[in-house]
Amino acid sequence: MRFAIPLLVLAVLIGFFAVGLNRDPRTLPSPLIGKAAPAFELPVLEFPKKDGAPPLLTNADFVGKPILVNFFASWCAGCQVEHPFLMRLAQSGQVQIVGVDYKDADADVRQWLGVRGNPYAPILVDLDGRTGIDWGVYGVPETFVVDARGTILHKHIGAMTPEAWEKDIKPLLVKP
Repeated sequence: MRFAIPLLVLAVLIGFFAVGLNRDPRTLPSPLIGKAAPAFELPVLEFPKKDGAPPLLTNADFVGKPILVNFFASWCAGCQVEHPFLMRLAQSGQVQIVGVDYKDADADVRQWLGVRGNPYAPILVDLDGRTGIDWGVYGVPETFVVDARGTILHKHIGAMTPEAWEKDIKPLLVKP
């Protein structure tokens, strides 16, 4: 009996670790699925930079058509991996990709996109990360599928891939 309690605690801990090791971190559930996208008002990163204050956009500016909202940064390794696919996707015209530059310096992202190309229309600036927090962003890159009514349908964690696009995202955009 003296050893039963420690063995039971050890067995429970081993069970928790085994379950945790078998979970895919890219499938973390989002409480926002099926709900309206969080409200935001963010400045537009003009590319190239123009004089004067940048315009501000809100979530209401995107109601009426489905979009992908991609949180990214120039310092993000996963963003570099997904960027060529996002460029091809943007060029295909299948969906508008709204970029949210997350906790990044304007000059850095301008330089980064200047070298790699710009798949975003538009790029919004979330310098302090508050909008990312409201959307439940754990880290970049993360992509949200938002329908024409402004409802979040899906959250993709990590670099976007052709497989994720075909299997998880594209079917959501062709639904009536």
